[in-house]
Amino acid sequence: MADVTQFDRYLNDNGPAALVLREWLMPVEGPDGVLFPATYAGRGEFGGGYNINDHAPDGSNVCLIDSVGSQANRIEPLFMKAPFAALVPQIVIRAGEKEVNILEAGHRAGDALVRCSSLEEDIEDAFSASIKGDVRKLAKIAPTSLVFGVWNSRGRKGNQEKRPRLVASTIRAFNVRKLTRSAVYAAPVDYSEMDVFSEEDKQKAEGDEKNPLSKRGFVNALASWTHGGIIADGGIRRDATLGLAALRLLRAGDDNVETIKLQRYILGLALIAFTTHTSSYLRQGCMLVRNPVKADDNEFVEVYANGDREPLNVTEKQALEFAEAAAGEFGVGDSQTVDFDKKRAVNDIKKDAESKSKSKRGAKKKDDDTSGGE
Repeated sequence: MADVTQFDRYLNDNGPAALVLREWLMPVEGPDGVLFPATYAGRGEFGGGYNINDHAPDGSNVCLIDSVGSQANRIEPLFMKAPFAALVPQIVIRAGEKEVNILEAGHRAGDALVRCSSLEEDIEDAFSASIKGDVRKLAKIAPTSLVFGVWNSRGRKGNQEKRPRLVASTIRAFNVRKLTRSAVYAAPVDYSEMDVFSEEDKQKAEGDEKNPLSKRGFVNALASWTHGGIIADGGIRRDATLGLAALRLLRAGDDNVETIKLQRYILGLALIAFTTHTSSYLRQGCMLVRNPVKADDNEFVEVYANGDREPLNVTEKQALEFAEAAAGEFGVGDSQTVDFDKKRAVNDIKKDAESKSKSKRGAKKKDDDTSGGE
């Protein structure tokens, strides 16, 4: 059994502010391989597509490959599988024929699926206790919500607790060249000759991706000048941090002994999330592996408040052994399967609508009260 006190210096106020990992990656094809970043919907001045920030006048740029939220959603499900599954409660919400582990819910303990289940009262009590400075209840139900962050933004009034991420990871590419691609789909037969539709309808549909005939694959389709990936001339890097200064703020109320147990437990989970290698597959056309050519430029360090950086060498095996010891000391919460409650969901939606209506009435009354004459 690992020494449960071995990382206690991370829990001291004079300990490191954070652990930092920077590792250089590359596409499986090689450093000059083409990879496909995430694409985003347009909003405001951003027309949609790849998230590339240009930095004039030097012409350099930075492309977001995988966001902090996406990385968290890739890492967190590790705790559904052995040997990590025993370290956290396995809370499953059953919705019809589908079962969803809370570790897969995008908003974690604050997700609508969790809120609209029989766990609602327990979750609200946990957030209420967290606001008052005791996160033990939350750690017993959803400890990874403390590791990857959670916001109970739709919780009961006055109970909208927000907990920051302790582990944050992002993948970016530097000095990228954006490519385009074009493709043609040729229908296997001419359906207009078979009187499925007219030649005129065919001519209208070809080249119009929104036309029903085109959408259903009955006519030739052209996909021109679409996203074709990027080549990262400046390399690809994963930057990850484990915020020890934030972890030290987690408390078990005024009980210092229980606070240490709590902090050790969450630290163990965070170290696993920080050190364990996740799947190289991000999406179609984007498989990344470590870049051995730039291995000397990788960084794995403890960073102190005064700026000092000390080498860090915590292996996945060490992290797991410590996490197991810390979990045994703190006590892992009970696993359970609960049902999604349709009535709770309907009432939740009604409450939101009523709240908006009340806000509008209040705003109108205020306008009426302040719009009088001289």
